[in-house]
Amino acid sequence: MDGGHVSVADSDKLKYPLLPVVHSEEVPCEQQTVGQHLQTIFTPKNCYIALGPLLCTVVCLCVRLGGDGTTTARNMLGVLVWIFAWWLTEAVPMPITSMSPLSLFPLFGITSADDVASSYMDDVIALVLGSFVLALAVEHYNIHRRLALNITLVFCMEPLNGPLLLLGICATTAFISMWMHNVAAVVMMMPVATGILQRLPSSSSSSSSPTEMVPPAVGKFCRAMVLGVIYSAAVGGMSTLTGTGVNLILVGMWKSYFPEADPISFSQWFFFGFPLALSIFVMLWGILCVLYCPKGSGEALSPYLHNSHLRRELEILGPMSFAEKMVLSVFGGLVVLWMTRNITEDIPGWGYIFDGRVGDGTVSVMMATLLFIIPNNIKKGEKLMDWDKCKKLPWNIVLLLGAGFAIADGVRTSGLAEILSKGLVFLETAPYWAIAPTVCLIAASITEFTSNNATTTLLVPLLIEIAKTMRIHPLLLMVPGAIGAQFAFLLPTGTPSNIVGFTTGHIEIKDMIKTCLALKIAGTAFLSVLMPTLGGV
Repeated sequence: MDGGHVSVADSDKLKYPLLPVVHSEEVPCEQQTVGQHLQTIFTPKNCYIALGPLLCTVVCLCVRLGGDGTTTARNMLGVLVWIFAWWLTEAVPMPITSMSPLSLFPLFGITSADDVASSYMDDVIALVLGSFVLALAVEHYNIHRRLALNITLVFCMEPLNGPLLLLGICATTAFISMWMHNVAAVVMMMPVATGILQRLPSSSSSSSSPTEMVPPAVGKFCRAMVLGVIYSAAVGGMSTLTGTGVNLILVGMWKSYFPEADPISFSQWFFFGFPLALSIFVMLWGILCVLYCPKGSGEALSPYLHNSHLRRELEILGPMSFAEKMVLSVFGGLVVLWMTRNITEDIPGWGYIFDGRVGDGTVSVMMATLLFIIPNNIKKGEKLMDWDKCKKLPWNIVLLLGAGFAIADGVRTSGLAEILSKGLVFLETAPYWAIAPTVCLIAASITEFTSNNATTTLLVPLLIEIAKTMRIHPLLLMVPGAIGAQFAFLLPTGTPSNIVGFTTGHIEIKDMIKTCLALKIAGTAFLSVLMPTLGGV
């Protein structure tokens, strides 16, 4: 022990300060405090941060609502404005904003801390967590890439057919997006698509203006491929509960507002969502073929594309390992259990054995747990998954879902929903065939400027009250609003998937606009037909 003694070497080190010394004559501190300090305080981001509580204060002090319990409802409206101001401006990271109901709701007397915390962990959240763990396992073992290459190889025939190859890429993306988040599906499939496009001269030319040397059909096919990947992921995610957070928010709000009603199961949503997604997908493929795959495109692409490239990629992956087979088995078992838990009223499914106490989240967590038990046969004692591999879990989506459920509960319990519904009495006489497409288009317009989940969280509680006013089943309006919120096709910033496609350099905003307008109209038309028919069943 050295006690209090300091060596000569240590004393020399102490002569050099840890931070640089700033002399007062070099930097005029008085001038900095007046000019530069004000600039650092009044930045646009800081103004956006102050905007949320400022708007909340204005609402709480100035807005007057009619009815009983107006104080709680007014406070809920103020908090709602605060949260959405931060969500829209992204002044605070979205996951942090999503946790704000945990503090704001008790402080403003909206609900207790225990009640709001329960919204952040229920069966829907468990469904999401288990699904994400399985998706990470699929990604870790490159199963998604093997699946994509095998399916695409089926459509890459000789002689080459451009529309058929495009169909293979789009169908693969839509299928993957059915079982994992849209953004993850796009991130997985975009390298496969760009790997094929790298064989084309538009990617390999070193000329300063390569587009002048590329046949028009080749350039159009590149745009069709990228647009197909980003839009197919959005369409495929509509068909299952796990495909997108919007569907999960819808199911959670239905359970929150109507706890006495039967919950929406995975199979029930699939029997409606899959026909809808399939109809929109066929229309998407047709639009891309008409706009970007003219007659004779196969002949223009044949010199550059052939299935030997895909076979070479598969050879690099090698044969399927034991770990890959086990992950696929667990994944397949999960899908079967989801689909058979609750089939029909006459055929109740295996969930009947447990008297309705088991949900889709129960199965999701149970099957995800198996991944931490089954060995991978790669290294002794190593399992298919460990917690280090789960560090990429998208907790931001989990928190956003929890915030959506908490807001839905707050709007309902505070009486704000009932007060807002009084201004919607005029809709009682409006025909459903007119208001359902309108709701879908309104949601599709709002979602271009904010996130899909935020749009759904804002609109669905209002649509529930509109449905009560019109005396129709709430899902007949909730579903069009939620589906419309997923039509964020127009702008590159509409969704992270759009950004991934736009950054490839193959598409421009005008390409997205041309495809998006036709796709939104077609999607709204299909939804308007299927909702009162198949949706009613």
